[in-house]
Amino acid sequence: MKVYPESAAIQLEFDKIKSLLTAHCNSEYGKQKAEQLRIHTKKEYIELELQQSHEYKLLLQNAQYFPNDFTLNISREIKLLGIEGSTLSGEEFLHIRRLAENVEKIFRWFDNERKTAYPALYKVIEHTYYEKIIIKLIDDVLDEVGTVKDNASADLQRIRMNLYRKRNELRRMFDKVVARLNKSGYAADIEESFSNGRRVVAVFSEHKRQVKGILHGESDSRKTAFIEPEETIELNNELYTLENDERKEVQRILKALTAQLNVYSALLQTYYAVAGEYDFIKAKAKLAIDVNGNYPNLVDKAHLELKDAYHPLLYLYNKRSERKTIPVTLTLDDKKRILVISGPNAGGKTVTMKTIGLNQMMLQSGLLVPVSPVSQMGIFKQLFIHIGDTQSIEFELSTYSSHLLHMKYFIENANGRTLFFIDELGSGSDPNLGGSFAEVIMEELSKKHSFGIVTTHYLNLKVMANHTAGVINGAMAFDEVNLQPLYKLIVGKPGSSYTFSIAERIGLSKQLIARARQLVEEDHFRLDKLLNRTEQDQQRLDVEKKELHALLKENEKLRKEMEAVMNKEKHRQQVELLHHQNKITEEKITDLKETERRLKQIVLEWRKSDNKEAIINQIQNLLFKKKEQAVTNKLAKKVDSKYNEVNAEIAVGSKVKMKKNHQVGEVKEIRGKRAVVQIGLLPMSVELTDLVVVEIKAQAAN
Repeated sequence: MKVYPESAAIQLEFDKIKSLLTAHCNSEYGKQKAEQLRIHTKKEYIELELQQSHEYKLLLQNAQYFPNDFTLNISREIKLLGIEGSTLSGEEFLHIRRLAENVEKIFRWFDNERKTAYPALYKVIEHTYYEKIIIKLIDDVLDEVGTVKDNASADLQRIRMNLYRKRNELRRMFDKVVARLNKSGYAADIEESFSNGRRVVAVFSEHKRQVKGILHGESDSRKTAFIEPEETIELNNELYTLENDERKEVQRILKALTAQLNVYSALLQTYYAVAGEYDFIKAKAKLAIDVNGNYPNLVDKAHLELKDAYHPLLYLYNKRSERKTIPVTLTLDDKKRILVISGPNAGGKTVTMKTIGLNQMMLQSGLLVPVSPVSQMGIFKQLFIHIGDTQSIEFELSTYSSHLLHMKYFIENANGRTLFFIDELGSGSDPNLGGSFAEVIMEELSKKHSFGIVTTHYLNLKVMANHTAGVINGAMAFDEVNLQPLYKLIVGKPGSSYTFSIAERIGLSKQLIARARQLVEEDHFRLDKLLNRTEQDQQRLDVEKKELHALLKENEKLRKEMEAVMNKEKHRQQVELLHHQNKITEEKITDLKETERRLKQIVLEWRKSDNKEAIINQIQNLLFKKKEQAVTNKLAKKVDSKYNEVNAEIAVGSKVKMKKNHQVGEVKEIRGKRAVVQIGLLPMSVELTDLVVVEIKAQAAN
């Protein structure tokens, strides 16, 4: 991305984002990449970077382990490995081994399921491979602490065996010498020591001539002399020769190992880059968690559709201070390309601009941004910014001259893929002349189809935004009653500067304010006052809208509760009806059992009696007269004991009895030849001819 001026990244505080990112890196590779973070314009690259950060963020949030623990800086060792004739030390080979082992763990982590779940992270190792021979070659030569093994070569094994024997022989001989000197009283408190790698005995200086051997030196106090005994001189010489042979053989083995691994230097360089890339991606994911960064929808065109966008640094600061950050929501597209923000000073206009600009730079650097995931962000190829006083003493330019130079560059270089930010367009000159120039500049940028945000106090720019295609107004909300900015962007209307309101609230003399109002053009003053009143009305409407929304939510809650109560009541009524039906069924079963018992008795009588005709009459009376008696069951008796039938006309409110099943209810409605009767909790539609009016008996009422 082309950025103008060179200080644009610093003005938007992108350098602070890079510092935060660098602090999260553990490897030198990752830190260098964070410090040199570039802003890209290719969708494929940006998309891959964002997806990688998003996938690693999911790993961190779900507390899943990713096996990238290698953070050592071994670029020098790998470079040496690729140079013919060079030799690496045992410790350096251990670092190489740790790198290869780290890559092995990464390859094992990406099983088939994880390759599918984290495709962007897998892309880092997609075009390389794991070579297990690297670890094997090192393990054949070195132990776990980086020392060359005895069996690394036959010569080394022979030399170390001889060293072992000679050291034992020297120790035995030396112990004899020390014992003899102790017996003679020549040995000092420090009986033995080493000088230049050779074993010496400490004797009192007055006895040094009585001890045969080589004098290696004396203590600072001159009271103790260090002598190599005559008996051990030859053994020390042999031991020195063997140790020198050992060093040469170890050096030869390490050089041979370096030569063997030389062919894998390029692969190891790739491994080093892989470890560094994953460390860098992890740092981006950690930064995203800190600033509540998300992965918005990415489109390959000039477009901004931000929902709940935060300034990442302000968000971090407020989070530490436990304060709320007000998000920005706005859309800049082909029809609405330039937003003119007005409103009082210290109301958040510049912060809003920086929020959009910094988030755009972060996105095109592959960093997740603090916006809602449903946001849609495009890709811009140029980013121009002009914020603050740019007076130049060196070139003898005034603030306004410098301002015009920047605007000249904007107009000459802007295009449809340019995103620009201009703070206080036209300021620094006569308000009328500066406002005119500002209007012309904005028209030219609009003709170039550039996208941008402009802050201003000029009324003519606010008016222009209302009738110029591609330009829209916006205002920072302000609480005039409490004289406090609300830091909320309202798109679609201009805002007042609240000049006189602020003057009144801080207690400036009313006479001074009145004189100032007289000096202002009447139309100008009326327009600012209208904007002031409109903004306050908008704030009031917003409050009422929130209250209405809350009432609607409460109403919806009550509706759901009512539905739940009605459903519960319907269920209870159905249960009661079923219970009533079951009660009638139980009575029928009891009656059937009684009929069965009587039939069995009649069968016995049939067998004994000669009068078969009498028995047949009993059966007829039992079976056929039972149907007629069904009407006069227990329910009918119970109803008749409580109610008397009345010869009256059926009307709404009448208490009636159904002739067929003897149930009693109240008439709620008459529909032609039918009536709606409420029986218990259930309304029923019944023929009028099946109903008879009843009244409660006197004794039942008592």
